[in-house]
Amino acid sequence: MSAGPSAAPGSNAGALRHVLSHLVTPLLMCVGMGLAYLGAFHAPEPHDLRVDVVGSGPSAQVLAQTLQDKGDGALSVRTVTDRDTAVDHLMTQQSYGAYLPGKSPELLVATASSDTSATVVQKVFTEVAAGQGAPLDVTDVAPTADGDPTGQGLFFLMVAVSIGSYASVAVIGGAGAVLALRIRAALAIGTSFVVSLIGVAFAGPVFGLVDHGLGGLWAMAWLYSAGILLVGVGLHTFLKRWTTLGVMALFVMLNFTSSGGIFRPELQPGFFGALHSFWNGAGFVEGLRSHVYFDGYGLGGHVLVLALWFVVGLAAVGVAGLAEARRLRTAAVTPGTTADPSALPAGAAPAAGAGGGAGAGAGASPRGDGADEEEEMEEAVGV
Repeated sequence: MSAGPSAAPGSNAGALRHVLSHLVTPLLMCVGMGLAYLGAFHAPEPHDLRVDVVGSGPSAQVLAQTLQDKGDGALSVRTVTDRDTAVDHLMTQQSYGAYLPGKSPELLVATASSDTSATVVQKVFTEVAAGQGAPLDVTDVAPTADGDPTGQGLFFLMVAVSIGSYASVAVIGGAGAVLALRIRAALAIGTSFVVSLIGVAFAGPVFGLVDHGLGGLWAMAWLYSAGILLVGVGLHTFLKRWTTLGVMALFVMLNFTSSGGIFRPELQPGFFGALHSFWNGAGFVEGLRSHVYFDGYGLGGHVLVLALWFVVGLAAVGVAGLAEARRLRTAAVTPGTTADPSALPAGAAPAAGAGGGAGAGAGASPRGDGADEEEEMEEAVGV
């Protein structure tokens, strides 16, 4: 008794080509993630890491110059006249450590600014104090919340908000392909609102990453998420199933590595340090640090970064709208073509005379069939 007809060789070959073509995306993700994460994190070394030596006498000047010369570019050492000035520099993130020499040497750090930078500074000055035969007393002038002892909780909050945002792009672009662009854009805004509320729940009642300022945290989370979603929805019109790779490159590979959540720019290669000045993840993490721990110092600049990314998202959606309208006009005047359903008004369907019948590709559209949309959503994986 036969188990059933075997698949035709041509069918197997076609299926194999289909699988191999879709394997390109995860393989490119693998290469991109490896280059980005290992390039940014595999060998952190300080360069021009600003530290202060407190004192105005010759001994303080000699110590500062010795550390500067010995560091060979790793440290940027300055002297300040008093402890209050040193604390002010730490609270405005102008320095990442301040050493007070003497019989009982003291090191001031601000772990809320960067726990890893504080650790590097502590290692340097522990050796300095040991050379003077004295134990080092470390004072943290800006400790993190009890729920975030490592100081990296805000970074992982950004990871959660980012994944919720960029993965939703695939759903809105794939499953929502038949919807008009204005509806997809509205879904992006609504989704960002939900994602931001989830972020607030994680930061506050669930894990206690912060102990105040949840309103400002929500506002920045929404602005950050909305920017990602709008950029992704706009790009989907042009990139189709490559959108997932595109948004991962923008909002994971380049974003997480340049955010300063694990290592600040002073501990990273220059490329990621340069991105830190204007990328949206850095705006989110540094904005939260400023809002929660540093009395809003520099907050306006970080919010401006997030707002500019939001504007970029609006512009991407606007350009996508123009492109889809042009495709619709072209399809309307070209016999035998199928109009892009995403460019149609809400609730409308392609005209039967425009290739929309069952004999014209079973309802296929330039955005891809249902299988492509499902594969696209499956490719929207986390990090």
